[in-house]
Amino acid sequence: MNTPLTKFGAELLKEELHQLKTKERRIVIDAIAEARSHGDLSENAEYDAAKERQAFVEGRIAELEGKLSTAQIIDPSTLDADGRVVFGATVDLEDLESGQKVTYQIVGIDEADLKLNKVSVTSPIARALIGKFAEDVVEVQAPSGPREYEILEVRYV
Repeated sequence: MNTPLTKFGAELLKEELHQLKTKERRIVIDAIAEARSHGDLSENAEYDAAKERQAFVEGRIAELEGKLSTAQIIDPSTLDADGRVVFGATVDLEDLESGQKVTYQIVGIDEADLKLNKVSVTSPIARALIGKFAEDVVEVQAPSGPREYEILEVRYV
């Protein structure tokens, strides 16, 4: 199964993978060696903690390698979607009830960060927006109930 990622999101995952392989792995190996030097491993909390950390680091490396190997990397700036909302698009919206304006970029699950206005392609708002155009009105099922938004602009940046 292809995992959609923006070009930026793929770069973040590659940076994390590099950090884990080049720095974290070395730190864990050193911590295990240090803990081993303290003698009896059966009652060595430092050794147990270092081995747990090693399992986490190796698991995360495998997870990132898997995601990147199956990723469908999309560069939003190269999209030609004729003004339609698609994965990677940045969308300016206006809440029709409150008049509040908000901007979201539709990204992959691993990239989603509401603080950065990046919403997962699987989120209710993204699902409501996909395939729509500027000036369309969409209804989103929010936790507080249905909300209506007008799409003000769709950009591919």
